Amino acid sequence: MRKIFIFVVVIIIIVPLAVVLYYATTFNYNLNKVIHYNPQLTTTIYDTNGKKIANLFDKQDRFYVSFDKIPARMIEAIVATEDTTFFENPGINISAMFRALIKDLRAHKIVEGASTLTQQLIKNVLLTPKKTISRKIHGIISALLLERSLNKDQIITRYLNQVYLGHGYYGIKTASLGYFHKPLQDLSLKEIAILAGLPQAPSFYCPTKNYQISLARANHVLQRMYDLGWINKQTYDKELKAQPKVYNTSLTQNKAPYVVDEVVRRLKGIIPNIKTGGYKIYTTINLKLQKNARDALLYAYHRTLKRLHREYRDANTSELNGAIVSLNPKNGHILALVGGINYYKSPYDRAVMALRQPGSAFKPFIYQTAIDLGYSGASLLPDVARSYDYDANGTVVKWQPQNYERNYEGLITLREALIHSKNLATINLVMQIGLPEMIRHLQNFGIKNIPNNLTLALGSITLTPLEMAHYYTSFANHGIQTTPILITKVTKNGEIVYQNRAKHRYITSPQQTFILTTILEDVIKYGTGGYAYTKNIQLAGKTGTTNNDVDGWFCGYSPTVETIVWFGNNNNKPMYPGETGGRVSAPAFHYFYKKLIQDYPQVQRKFIQPPGIIKVKIRGKMEYFSHISKPPKTSGIKQQENKLIF
Repeated sequence: MRKIFIFVVVIIIIVPLAVVLYYATTFNYNLNKVIHYNPQLTTTIYDTNGKKIANLFDKQDRFYVSFDKIPARMIEAIVATEDTTFFENPGINISAMFRALIKDLRAHKIVEGASTLTQQLIKNVLLTPKKTISRKIHGIISALLLERSLNKDQIITRYLNQVYLGHGYYGIKTASLGYFHKPLQDLSLKEIAILAGLPQAPSFYCPTKNYQISLARANHVLQRMYDLGWINKQTYDKELKAQPKVYNTSLTQNKAPYVVDEVVRRLKGIIPNIKTGGYKIYTTINLKLQKNARDALLYAYHRTLKRLHREYRDANTSELNGAIVSLNPKNGHILALVGGINYYKSPYDRAVMALRQPGSAFKPFIYQTAIDLGYSGASLLPDVARSYDYDANGTVVKWQPQNYERNYEGLITLREALIHSKNLATINLVMQIGLPEMIRHLQNFGIKNIPNNLTLALGSITLTPLEMAHYYTSFANHGIQTTPILITKVTKNGEIVYQNRAKHRYITSPQQTFILTTILEDVIKYGTGGYAYTKNIQLAGKTGTTNNDVDGWFCGYSPTVETIVWFGNNNNKPMYPGETGGRVSAPAFHYFYKKLIQDYPQVQRKFIQPPGIIKVKIRGKMEYFSHISKPPKTSGIKQQENKLIF
């Protein structure tokens, strides 16, 4: 019996050692992924005021927290719940392993584990969740080896950043921000206990799914801390009753999806691991103005739907959509960008990608060219019908343009021609200047693919709303064109990895653009842009409508903010008759600026007249001139206080 006993004891000792030795020599224990811990980290996009727009991640939503930023109570709660001997054991708990082994043998299957925090870290980073003997032994050996490479602070830091805590949250910092909308250092003890109770069954104990069960689990964590003497009776009793507020928000918390898509598109190729690198992306977007722009677009959209369904019993408006871009023309900062009515129905970004004809919204470039060549608002233009022959792929085509109102007024002033968007007067203006000369000046704006025929006078070119916003800065920024920018910088671990600044391009003088601005003001006051009129702020802008009402634009600016609005059908087919830019898009422009002065009452509201402007009253109306666009030589002109009065 003694020999049998000795034999059994030897077998009990040798067999496990032999098994461990076999696995120790068979597998490659590469712990670099844990030692040199570099997990997937969530990237955050911010607006210009530092407010979060969205989180970007690929599968694992995780924000990293260093050991010195982890609350001591969080470490105590995790250790009390998951591995009480963590700071004393060598990476495994022998007594707990034997207890679990006996239960597993009795059940003839693995029913209980005895994993330390070190073993859980190994499992989460290196191993599969499948429960097998080989995986268990692999985890044991790896844990023993890891404890020789990392200290306890390093191990628990990695564990608390790696662990899954339900609702798509990885790591305690992510879960704290997600569940409680708080940084770790602001968590209550009960909130800490909720997080500490999640690792064993994150889906079952998830507070957004099973709140009461989660509270019961948190109370168990508090019980463990009290039993170990780590909290006193008063604290224990107080925290048992606490019921923290839990937020059931989305993982990305995306407040501007069109903006986020454009940010990712622009950084593609510059930052390849944008969704997993833990970057901070700082944009020019103002979330308040972004909301206002979205609301403005929806306001005009629903206003149009209501009108169309009233005027056309069977109106099909399923394809109607729109876009809006607003920016600061001085520094190029894109303040708001909305690429459609409903991102979740159509993520296609019409503000950035949709090439559409601007129609008469392009005319300010024609008229600015004329003003730069010495024309003024008082210059006379023939508003008469003419026929033109031009070559179209070897075939001579006769072109007979008309005014939108189908009327002709003979000689009219340049100001009146632009105020009322006279097609014929504009074409005749191009003819007076000369098509080659006009094209050369338009190219100075940086505009590409300009048609080499007179149709350019009516906006036959194709542009996206964002491109139109770029070119319109030439007027809104007093003759200096500014390149729109969306991203100012990208940082990682506090280091700048990408930075961007707007580029500027001289187009013309402030005096010449001011003359155009006064005319575009009158477009809103007296012309086609009446629906854009907004009290208590000076606005300048131009409507644009293409043939058969396919596209409707309103492009304009205040003294400090520029905004482009476009409406049309997704399939590029005509909207209903009469759906002009002034009718469908100008109301969105009005709504946006109405909200702008409500939210920012201190915003500059009046255009500043640059020095060198000569004001002349002609037939009771004020006209503006400069040393280039000179006043007419008329007898009886009296100059008084820098004003010329007939």
